[in-house]
Amino acid sequence: MSSSLYVTEYNGTTGVADAGYDTGVTDLNQFYESGDFAWIMTSAALVLLMIPGVGFFYSGLARRKSALSLIMLAMLSIAVVSFQWFFWGYSLTFSHTGSSFIGDLSNFGLMKTLAQPSVGSTKIPDLLFCLYQGMFAAITPALAIGAAVDRARVLPCIVFMFIWATIVYDPIAYWTWNANGWSFKMGGLDFAGGTPVHISSGAAALAFSVMIGKRTGYAKSAGLPYRPHNVTHIVLGTVFLWVGWFGFNGGSALAANLRAVMACIVTHLAASVGGITWTLLDYRLEKKWSVVGFCSGAITGLVAITPASGFVTPWAAVIYGIVGAVGCNFATKLKFLMGVDEALDIFAVHAVGGVIGNLLTGIFAADYIAALDGFTSIPGGWINHNYVQLGYQLADCVAGFSYSFVLTCVILFLMNLVPGLSLRVSVENEELGVDDDQLGEFAYDYVELQRHTSDVLSGSPELAPRAGSSKSSEGPEKMA
Repeated sequence: MSSSLYVTEYNGTTGVADAGYDTGVTDLNQFYESGDFAWIMTSAALVLLMIPGVGFFYSGLARRKSALSLIMLAMLSIAVVSFQWFFWGYSLTFSHTGSSFIGDLSNFGLMKTLAQPSVGSTKIPDLLFCLYQGMFAAITPALAIGAAVDRARVLPCIVFMFIWATIVYDPIAYWTWNANGWSFKMGGLDFAGGTPVHISSGAAALAFSVMIGKRTGYAKSAGLPYRPHNVTHIVLGTVFLWVGWFGFNGGSALAANLRAVMACIVTHLAASVGGITWTLLDYRLEKKWSVVGFCSGAITGLVAITPASGFVTPWAAVIYGIVGAVGCNFATKLKFLMGVDEALDIFAVHAVGGVIGNLLTGIFAADYIAALDGFTSIPGGWINHNYVQLGYQLADCVAGFSYSFVLTCVILFLMNLVPGLSLRVSVENEELGVDDDQLGEFAYDYVELQRHTSDVLSGSPELAPRAGSSKSSEGPEKMA
């Protein structure tokens, strides 16, 4: 660990699990900069804020009778995965020792997890790195579980989150970010989670949609004819995500330095350009300035820039925003070609967006941007004439997507065989609404106009009973 005017060089055991007490000092803080501590703790809180943002974003896109369940699933992801991370997730992902595929249990239950310089950076200790990376682990199942919209039971989703985080997320994060991982050793570049977070969650969402089946009334050519029920929720979720992404990408520098500032700059720029691009793509068809389109585009820009944010220049971020938004916009049509009811386009935005970001990183990664932290050295991408980097990025994408998709299918198939863990609600309860059936609580409790497909087609909408009544729906809610 490099010393500075303000810190003492770490003199304890490294390379194996160790709390740091063998340094012989009484103040373990002396090995680290307080500014780095402050930035990474703030970044951890920002990433935590993103998770309810995911819930609100998904809630707004869905029908109102499933709105609260999606927010609840996002909050459950925080709780379930935070326990999993404490229990063995952190150890499996970021232990100092392990194979090329996954770590060991040397930090089980956070034992010996304190002051030793972390696997991620010598600038912060194990304990702080654990806090920060735990938020990444928590948000990833929250992204994927949106595929459960309208038709999944809550208990199987809870069990799925714990198992999926252990069997899918932890190995992918390990091989991407742990120095012992095969992708890390190969030379793959992924600054903040293109593969562990976005590609893995997008592949899992596609697998979840395949395994749980289509919603009642789904048509292959047109899906279900309903609009997002609450655009304000979508905007609110986008705000949470956009602000939180400063901690997601900027914090991944794992110190307060110029590289962190550059990561924030390119993150914000890609989101801005992505939002404008998607809005224009929608305008060419509808001649309307779509708020949902702008929010979707901003998210695609954020997703695409994630693996590149510590490696690329601001001018490259503009390209990420444009290409990410265009690619993900057209990818929303893939579900119709595949015949999969992936209602919230998680696959199109996160899996496709993550792949786009990873591949572009193989082209635009710059060694002088990575070096802004004062110590990172990379060969760069095509702009540094390192042409093999694109092959490394492609290998990482294929491995991450394939592993997540196949293992998610296996997990869900086996779970569905276990008594009490059947994935799907009954047809009757699907029509009633997941909020009413699974939660017994509702996102809204007021008398409102309920619009069915038949009402819209006939032009005669009818007034429904209170949304807070289990009798409020006598048939599938097609428009909301």
